[in-house]
Amino acid sequence: MRRLALVLGVAALLLLSSGAAAARARRIVLGRSVDGRPIVAAELGNPASARKVLVVGAVHGNEPAGIAIADLLISRRAIRGVDLWVVPSFNPDGVAAGTRGNAHGVDLNRNFPWRWRPLSGVYYSGAHPLSEPESRIAYRFLGRLRPAISIWFHQHLDLVDESASRPTLVVVEDLPQARAVALVGRAAGVGMGSRRSGGAVDVRRRGDPDRASDR
Repeated sequence: MRRLALVLGVAALLLLSSGAAAARARRIVLGRSVDGRPIVAAELGNPASARKVLVVGAVHGNEPAGIAIADLLISRRAIRGVDLWVVPSFNPDGVAAGTRGNAHGVDLNRNFPWRWRPLSGVYYSGAHPLSEPESRIAYRFLGRLRPAISIWFHQHLDLVDESASRPTLVVVEDLPQARAVALVGRAAGVGMGSRRSGGAVDVRRRGDPDRASDR
């Protein structure tokens, strides 16, 4: 828990750093979605740092609130000592359509190899593991980057979930963007109130199974 709190605290400091925006983030196109939309990653901080952190704004198209947090991160001044990567969305087609799945109707979280099984309906897992270009892009990117911690935003619950064999759940408020980072920094044990419109943060550490999240 202490290690988790430390890394989440670093992420919070990144978001809450004050002052004018720093040098423009380096942006790269990781690949394209089913419908050809670019999936973009932005790198901030120190590329030479061994401490890699990944923040993903959205993987489900009908849960786009985290994109605003990702965009806020990209616009702020990063602290030194961290190589921070931010992907606003791994599912731009779903965001455009307002759907959970991608343009093929696949729930990208269920399309990763770890414990893949055939699912139908809202959790349709695709024809086989990594059948979708978006999940292949995310899988390859995670394999290359190997972040010490990755933070995936969702909206279906009011909690922070450590994506591991012993999850840590923290109830949080529905907060404005500027304060949303505080929930990340305080994710190690502080409940914060009511369950309203919903928001969730899934935390994945290096060494966890290769997957996006459980949401």
